[in-house]
Amino acid sequence: MASPASATGPAGKSGGEGRDGQDGGGGQGRRLLAVTACPTGIAHTYMAAEKLAQAAQELGYAMKVETQGSIGAENVLSDREVAEADGIIVAADKDVDLSRFAGKRVLSVAVAEGIHHPERLIRDVLDAPVHRGSGAGAGGGGGADLFGGAGGAGGKERGSVYKALMNGVSYMIPFVVVGGLLIAVSLALGGRTTPQGIVFDSSFWQSVNDIGVIGFTLMIPVLSGYIAYAIGDRPALVPGMVGGWVASHGELYDSKAGAGFIGAIATGFLAGYLVLWIKKVRVPDFVRPIMPVIVIPVVATTSLGLFFVYVIGRPIAWVFEHLTSWLGGLTGTSAALLGVVLGLMISFDMGGPVNKTAFLFGAGLVSKNPEIMGMCAAAIPVPPLGQGLATLLRRGLFSAQERETGLAALFMGCFGITEGAIPFAAARPARVIPANMAGGAVAGAVAGLAAVQDNVPHGGPVVAALGAVGGVPMFFVAIAIGTVVTALTTVTLMTVGTAGRVGKGASVAPAPVVPSPVVPAPGAGEAATGSASAGSALSGHLTARTVRPQLASREKDAAIREMAGLLAASGAVTDVDGLVAAALAREELGTTGLGEEIAIPHAKTDAVSAPVVGFARSDEGIEWGALDGTRARLIFMIAVPSAAAGDEHLRILAMLSRKLMDPEFRERLLSAESEADALVDVLREVQ
Repeated sequence: MASPASATGPAGKSGGEGRDGQDGGGGQGRRLLAVTACPTGIAHTYMAAEKLAQAAQELGYAMKVETQGSIGAENVLSDREVAEADGIIVAADKDVDLSRFAGKRVLSVAVAEGIHHPERLIRDVLDAPVHRGSGAGAGGGGGADLFGGAGGAGGKERGSVYKALMNGVSYMIPFVVVGGLLIAVSLALGGRTTPQGIVFDSSFWQSVNDIGVIGFTLMIPVLSGYIAYAIGDRPALVPGMVGGWVASHGELYDSKAGAGFIGAIATGFLAGYLVLWIKKVRVPDFVRPIMPVIVIPVVATTSLGLFFVYVIGRPIAWVFEHLTSWLGGLTGTSAALLGVVLGLMISFDMGGPVNKTAFLFGAGLVSKNPEIMGMCAAAIPVPPLGQGLATLLRRGLFSAQERETGLAALFMGCFGITEGAIPFAAARPARVIPANMAGGAVAGAVAGLAAVQDNVPHGGPVVAALGAVGGVPMFFVAIAIGTVVTALTTVTLMTVGTAGRVGKGASVAPAPVVPSPVVPAPGAGEAATGSASAGSALSGHLTARTVRPQLASREKDAAIREMAGLLAASGAVTDVDGLVAAALAREELGTTGLGEEIAIPHAKTDAVSAPVVGFARSDEGIEWGALDGTRARLIFMIAVPSAAAGDEHLRILAMLSRKLMDPEFRERLLSAESEADALVDVLREVQ
């Protein structure tokens, strides 16, 4: 089977054809190149490549398109081709290294532009500015792709902000997990309680703990640094990391607590956009070579560091001081009220100034009033335990990486490491932080009412296991209730948010769902059922059982539910509700309406045991939020197991996306007889 990127030129010809003096029939001898890429590289990457190649043929230009898809870069542009090119189109929603295009005209746009306006891009690239940077990333903010990526339409800033945030979170997670697990293991195997906290009798376990603390210390600069890197490329990495370090060390600006992960997010974005602004400053030619290596990092790092110390840091110190005084005034009031306040503060920023204020307030009163530390100790493990439980309750709402992080968060929560929930809060602050605070408030209130005591400045079940807690049964009850509240609130907010984004006024009544009969696994017993396979390209993924000539649903969320029921007929769906939830969560990141009357809802989820593809038509069309405004009449639904990313089926899905760009193929699908086998016959052409 041919690679989907091996023939990006027209009519199956090599995209580089015509570089030796043959221009392909016009274009005044002009040679163009293109790079297409999207966050996960399945549909939009190859659709944009196909559209650009078709438009180049019609306009008479020679063009070669490099695709940076999920199966790696294909049809890679050579140095010679770049040197001979008259212009280069970069249609991408993720970072693309532009350093190899220095001195060439480069037009950078969102990948959706390559799909919907290829002719315009080909005309505009010849007047595009000459790229002189040292490798600034390219990528529009629009058009999310299959299995993840930033949502939004056509280059909106929201997509680039989301992409930068996720870049920082993805690099931070290993530091959270490694640091947290090492601290937890050292506490479990080598720690003992004292009035000053948990100490280590063995130098070995003290060393293990110290190494874990280093990992935790680095996670904040890493989060900040890689947010900045996603925005401003390499010159932004140092100011981002240094800014994150400054944000996390309150002693640099006379505060007893650092700004935590919220401060790191702020410094990351500040550093990234500061670097972008500095790059726009015109400098003499002799200075340009040292700009990205010396000038930009030094200027941005110094400016950001001083700005945080003298401008942002002082309000943080003021907040810390006044919160401490305010908490002191609450002492002696209702235990439940004080528990609620402490629980809210502990769960808010997980290591930031608000969290540290509550913790140090409780720690300072351990010897005089251990009940206050008991309230804090009950709230401390709730965020990581609650987020970990949420990943178990509704696995389909979370990515594979998040589910793995959830297991680590459960472990960290048992040892009182609140920071285990930071990756979830950084990725979805508007949903996770309120859920954490709700659970923390409940846990603190229950512990306060039960007069739970904690005699060491630490929290979580580990302090009870080490004998430092008075009122152990109610201590665990408080933690358990708070954990459940956080988990259920998280799942509810994620589900409601998905329904609100997907429905957009559509009815939320249950959509018609096909019953899920017990059938053989895909490929088993095909001859007995009379189902024909869809040919070599879709064989084993799509059969007549997963094809429906006409959808009953008229709204997007209902259609997704109906399609999930259709996929269940394959025998590969183990949890229909989980598949629906995962598909709806994916829609929240950005519409899967690709235009040209096509929609490809999809999910990467453990709710399916094998890759499966379904297809259905809608005569009236369904509003899917496509950038070109067309209603979806050809609807494919794709579901793959989380562990299947990168398998051969991704290549098949890329070929499907490219084939759908053929107007004649789409017309044959629309006009085929209203029988599943007739539609399967047409789909055999995908190869």
